[in-house]
Amino acid sequence: MLRPFVAYLRVYEPLSAFGEPPDEQLVQAAEAAELTRGSAGQREHLLWLKSQLATPTRLLPGDLPNGNAAPSTKTDLLVLDPADVPVSDAGEGELGPGPLICPLELRARSAAALVGFLGEATPALRAAVLEASGVSGEHVRARASAAIAEMRRPAMHVLSTAWTVPLPWFSLVEPGQRRLVLGTGQLDPDRELSWRVTMSDARRRIAEAAELVEGALGESSPARVLAETGRWLASFDARSAVELDYGGLVQLVTDPILETDTSADEVQTILEALRNDDVEELAESFQELRDYWGDMAARERFN
Repeated sequence: MLRPFVAYLRVYEPLSAFGEPPDEQLVQAAEAAELTRGSAGQREHLLWLKSQLATPTRLLPGDLPNGNAAPSTKTDLLVLDPADVPVSDAGEGELGPGPLICPLELRARSAAALVGFLGEATPALRAAVLEASGVSGEHVRARASAAIAEMRRPAMHVLSTAWTVPLPWFSLVEPGQRRLVLGTGQLDPDRELSWRVTMSDARRRIAEAAELVEGALGESSPARVLAETGRWLASFDARSAVELDYGGLVQLVTDPILETDTSADEVQTILEALRNDDVEELAESFQELRDYWGDMAARERFN
C-alpha cells in the first residue's frame, strides 16, 4: 500500500508530560511500539478510508458509529529512543527520559482541518461539501471542536503538508545529521529521509532564523512560518525531540536524487547569505530549491 504523499514535523514528548502518572493505556502503547514511521502513514490512510466507506459516512477518521472516539485514537503513537536524537555542541537542557512518544492525533488533526476548510473555502465549495455530507456547518464545527477538546495536550504533536516540505522547516535541522534509508526501492515501507533534533536545539535555531529572516525580508511568508513554528514548539515539554520526516514523499524520488538531496544545506546557505547580504548566493540557492520542490509539487496537479 502506498503511503500518503505527506511530509511531517513531529514532536516526541516524555511520558511524564502526559500526566503523573501517565495513563496506563498510553504506557502500554509506548511499550508495544507497534507503529513505525512507514506504517503510521498507512494507518492514517486506512482510518480515513474506513470513515468514508462506513454507512453512513463518518465525519472524522477514528469515529465510532455513535460519534465518539474509537479507543485506538488514544493509543496510535510513534515511539523514539532519546539515544537516537543527536545533540549539538550548543544544545542545552535535558532530553527524555525515554521513551519519547508522538501521538498521531489523526482525529483531532482532521477536525482542525475541517474547521480551517469551513473558514477558508469559497461559499460555493463549502455549501456543496456540506450538502453532499448532509450536515450543517454548525454541526461540523460543534463536532470538530469537541474532538479537538479531547486532546491530552494543548497543541497537536504533528504538522503535515502534502506534496512538499515548507522550506522554513529545514532551519530546525543540522544538514549532516540526516537519516537516509533507501531500502529495496521507492516503495519499500522502511524508506526514509529524516532529521531529529532536541527541542532546545530546535527552539534556538528557529528563533535565530526567524529574527534573521524578519530583519532581512520583513513580514514575509517565510517569516510568518518561522514565527508560527516557534510558537508551536513552545507548547511542548523542553525535554522533547523534534523530527522532520519526508514521510511518503520518498516514494516519489529515485535513489540517486534522494541520496543527493541538499535541501537542508541550501536553506542553511540561504540563511548565511542573508547574514552576509550575499544577494548572488541567495538567488542561486533559492533557485535550486524552487526547481527541486517545484518539480515535486507539480505532481499534485497530475493527480
